[in-house]
Amino acid sequence: MEGVKIYGLCLERLRHQIAKAGERAKQNVSDAAGRILLESYNTGELDDIVDILELYDLKDTTFSEVYEKLEELAYTVSELLRERVMFAYTAEGHLGLYLVVNREASVSGHPEVLAA
Repeated sequence: MEGVKIYGLCLERLRHQIAKAGERAKQNVSDAAGRILLESYNTGELDDIVDILELYDLKDTTFSEVYEKLEELAYTVSELLRERVMFAYTAEGHLGLYLVVNREASVSGHPEVLAA
């Protein structure tokens, strides 16, 4: 994948977190949507998310722009790691990166999953 940009994510850290999540998946610790939280960014604010993930090439920091970039980023990371990951909000309202352990779980086309 030439020209891939993964912004503020670290593939090595995610590989480690996915391995640990795999162990937790055996203990059935996924949420109702079949996901395991890999990391939380402890904020739901768009400006904070842009800074944390270094999404500085966005034209606007609107919900729509950030949502589109997060979907693109999750797809890229999923392809690189050969594991399905997605961004969604935690119960506390913080953006999180999840490992999808239930292959039927999907948010594609469902922006309300990312709505704060």
